[in-house]
Amino acid sequence: MKGLVIGGGSIGKRHLANLKMLGVQQLALVEKDSARREGVAMELSVPAFSDIGEGLAWRPDFVVIATPTNLHLEQGSRVVREGFHLFLEKPLCHSAEGMAEFTALVETKKVVSMVGCNMRFHPGPTHVKRLLSEDRIGRVLFARVHAGSYLPEWRLSTDYRTNYAAREETGGGCILDCIHEIDLTRWYLGEVREVVCMAAHVSSLEIATEDVASMVCRHVSGAISEIHLDYVQRTYERGCQIVGEQGSIFWDFSKKQVRWFDGGTGQWTALSQPDGWEVNQMYLDEMEHFINSVANGRPTALTVPEAMAVMQIAFAAKTSARQGRVAAATSEVPA
Repeated sequence: MKGLVIGGGSIGKRHLANLKMLGVQQLALVEKDSARREGVAMELSVPAFSDIGEGLAWRPDFVVIATPTNLHLEQGSRVVREGFHLFLEKPLCHSAEGMAEFTALVETKKVVSMVGCNMRFHPGPTHVKRLLSEDRIGRVLFARVHAGSYLPEWRLSTDYRTNYAAREETGGGCILDCIHEIDLTRWYLGEVREVVCMAAHVSSLEIATEDVASMVCRHVSGAISEIHLDYVQRTYERGCQIVGEQGSIFWDFSKKQVRWFDGGTGQWTALSQPDGWEVNQMYLDEMEHFINSVANGRPTALTVPEAMAVMQIAFAAKTSARQGRVAAATSEVPA
């Protein structure tokens, strides 16, 4: 296999290194910044191009796009039009403009597609999903899913005020940036019918995007979910509570544990994260899943069409927050 990674930032570099670890022998990079291009190429011993056209002329078997969100649809469309299988970092896009057309292109070209969903490969959400699939808590009634941490501490080598997260036009704001939690909620509870959301810039952070968002979703199943996202809390917090008619499931990222309460027996079961598990493992597992899907021509865990459904929830939340009303999650996009 030949793999091309577009974007030599932190996540692109991670994907290149992981693909090497997974045994992909022929790898190349596209990066327009000359200093970054030369640095990554030298460190990982891969050929590098300054232009996407040059990279695609190298004829890879698949392409990984790890560039700023506002470039995803334009670059992804070029890759898919030429028939290459595509892994696209999250989120799918920063605007609904062109999203449906891109999704239709992916389906027409019949390429294998995947949008980044590394949290689905984390032991915590994996345990939660398994318990739900095994019907351990009965019919789900409601869920609380949350993620928050302090934006200036995300990338200590970068001024957060100049980062993509600080501007709407580059895909910033905690609703899109923390979209893993929206994806996980849909993964756990199924499709969302409607959303109501309050979101705003409430802190002293020097950004032009929302830094706190609280969403309430009504799912097609009838279940209600609450999703909290933020850029402001000084501790890293992530987890969920899912309540069913026969019990409850709790996941705490920091405690590295999923707890399940069986209402029938009154017993608690704790499922701990494997000893020695490291964060990069979920990125490795995610990429291995993608290249195996490419090799076998099988759908991935989060195809572009499925990722569009996640984006519709996010865009409905933005519509609700801006207009102060309930928004449909399957058709509404920001005006």
